Amino acid sequence: MKNSLLVLLVILINSAVFAQQRTIQQNATSPYEWKWKRDGIWTAAGLGASFYGLTLIKNKDDISTSELQSIMEKRDDINFIDRWVAGNNSDNARSISDIPFALSFAAPLVLLFDDEVNDHTAQVLGIYLESMATTGALYTITAGLANRSRPYVYDTDNSDFRRLSKNGQRSFYSGHVAATATATFFTAKAFQDFNPDSAGIPYVWAGAAILPAAVGYLRLEAGEHFLTDVLLGYGLGALAGYYIPELHKRKDESNFGLTPVMGRTRFGDSYQALSLNYTF
Repeated sequence: MKNSLLVLLVILINSAVFAQQRTIQQNATSPYEWKWKRDGIWTAAGLGASFYGLTLIKNKDDISTSELQSIMEKRDDINFIDRWVAGNNSDNARSISDIPFALSFAAPLVLLFDDEVNDHTAQVLGIYLESMATTGALYTITAGLANRSRPYVYDTDNSDFRRLSKNGQRSFYSGHVAATATATFFTAKAFQDFNPDSAGIPYVWAGAAILPAAVGYLRLEAGEHFLTDVLLGYGLGALAGYYIPELHKRKDESNFGLTPVMGRTRFGDSYQALSLNYTF
């Protein structure tokens, strides 16, 4: 009986000690893991693909007057979801859209004011770079290969120089919205993963969703993109911002463990046992 009580006491003490050690370890350990072999190659490939996509964009040709005429004749063939945007051309909206777009790139830097994140700055910024490189690669290659006239091309009051420019054939899809969504969704995801019990999580996610939506609205008003271009950019950017950090989540070890225990009581009796440990 005495031995049974002693074993039970050992089990309880071990459980408490392991729970405390687990808490300390969680406070000191990032929820993410970075592997140079995997993530270094991934990031380098993303940056390289982005550079390749930029060369595709640069090497595009301007359209001719006859091609512009053909585009105008097919205006009614634009799908009903996008048709209402054709002809939009607001310089004011175009300029304003660049402000939240630029600010979004700095959004993850706000995380550095969080003590939980600040201890893992290099790791978090590395995953952020990987996320943005992925988004950049997808966008630049798509924009370099696809030809879709921007809505402002359909504005007959617009200058022929802008309407005929190769830049006017990069409506598909919205890079502004994709990059903004990646930055804000990454920020919200990282904040939640480092602070899972924070009461501010819903507000952070609300901001993450609203900012790229605002950029998308302004790009529509500016005549830079159609609605489907904005929706696709939003979706792809949000997926990259959320799931790339998720793919880096640290795999938790098993909560259960058995530890051999042996010793001698103060009464001189020796004992041997297995200590069942449960960490939480």
